[in-house]
Amino acid sequence: MGDAARSPQAPEMASHHQRWRLALDKVTQRVESLSHYRHEGRVTRATGLVLEAIGIRLPLGSACLIELSAGNGSGDDERFAEAEVVGFAGDKLFLMPLADTSGLLPGARVLALSGNRLDVASARRFPLGDGLLGRIVDGNGRPLDDHGPLEQAPHAPLETPPINPLARAPIDTTIDVGIRAINGLLTVGRGQRMGLFAGSGVGKSVLLGMMARYTDADVIVVGLIGERGREVQDFIENILGEEGLARAVVVAAPADTSPLQRMQGAAYATRLAEDFRDQGRNVLLIMDSLTRYAMAAREIALAIGEPPATKGYPPSVFAKLPALVERAGNGKRGGGSITAFYTVLTEGDDQQDPIADSARAILDGHIVLSRQLAESGHYPAIDIEASISRAMPAVVDTRRLRQAQGFKQMISRYQRNRDLINVGAYVSGQDPQLDRAVALYPRLETFLQQRMNETAGIEHTRAELDRLIPIDD
Repeated sequence: MGDAARSPQAPEMASHHQRWRLALDKVTQRVESLSHYRHEGRVTRATGLVLEAIGIRLPLGSACLIELSAGNGSGDDERFAEAEVVGFAGDKLFLMPLADTSGLLPGARVLALSGNRLDVASARRFPLGDGLLGRIVDGNGRPLDDHGPLEQAPHAPLETPPINPLARAPIDTTIDVGIRAINGLLTVGRGQRMGLFAGSGVGKSVLLGMMARYTDADVIVVGLIGERGREVQDFIENILGEEGLARAVVVAAPADTSPLQRMQGAAYATRLAEDFRDQGRNVLLIMDSLTRYAMAAREIALAIGEPPATKGYPPSVFAKLPALVERAGNGKRGGGSITAFYTVLTEGDDQQDPIADSARAILDGHIVLSRQLAESGHYPAIDIEASISRAMPAVVDTRRLRQAQGFKQMISRYQRNRDLINVGAYVSGQDPQLDRAVALYPRLETFLQQRMNETAGIEHTRAELDRLIPIDD
């Protein structure tokens, strides 16, 4: 016995047993930490998008599982769908499923998702970090590409504490987006939040793809919210391209997903951008579109009984928009930044749409795309007169600001007299400023146009502006 204990295999066997004991102790601790009973409720009503459940208490925003089959006791035919608590009335919970609920039966079981404990029920966690670069995921953080799972990535909840507005770094640095019209006339600052206002079919996706490829940013996060499934693949392959995707994360929640998953996709894209910003990186966040996010919020609010207000949008929608947008922007001084572009769909090019009007008030500027310009073959179809960058005075000097104003004034003067010029009623020599605008207009128009595969750096843009609009210091 003494010889066996002194054999070379004895230390190895002891180490092996020690590892097994440590593993067993961890399992034991997890089992002992579980609740001695399971929180379980029952579905009592299913109308439209919302399910009602009783017999279970869960906080707002927590996740749960809903039974989708009767079950025969063996567990072979049991299926579950994930849902989120979106409201309550008395003892009734209002649940919004994240996926299809075909097979749901009256009285189906409702289980808390995370360990069936109230203190952790709401802690849904999503993958973050560098492991997502070059990946395409859905609103739940699950991969949509064929590049493997994301189990090794760090996970964290979607909600983050807001940054003290006095602790944020000011917007004082120019960011190069590679678009001549924006760099020269609507200069964007690092950490600025801009709106891209456009109707359908005027080239907003192409413009977003150009900015994704050419913008001077460390990381790009793209949120495709409520778009058609075909447009998701087209944007990734033909517009974003391999070059853009290599340093990007794409979160896709197309139109055929539930409204809750569309809202969650927008929040997840913002959370990814926040995580990269907290690492000290400069992030470009592209959200297409903010209007689809608002429509998803409207569907949920109406489904749980909130009364409609402005054009069918309940009041809670207008509270959710700034809550989402304010998460972007500069971080604390010396840290990273999120420069964000949100597309806003204008129905029939109506700029007074309630979502467009609300977005214009909470963003740091807006770029308006004109259908008239798009139909005339003018791309990008940016309406310079209707667009503005509120942060431009803080990131460019007075000379550049006067240069941009002079450019806009000449464009505006020409457009006001366009009909007279076209019918030959205009006589040169009557207005020297208009004469100059007429002479320069072809060159001004050329400056505003840019091919999809063409990039225009900020220094090159300024050199061209100096030739067009010379301004004395």
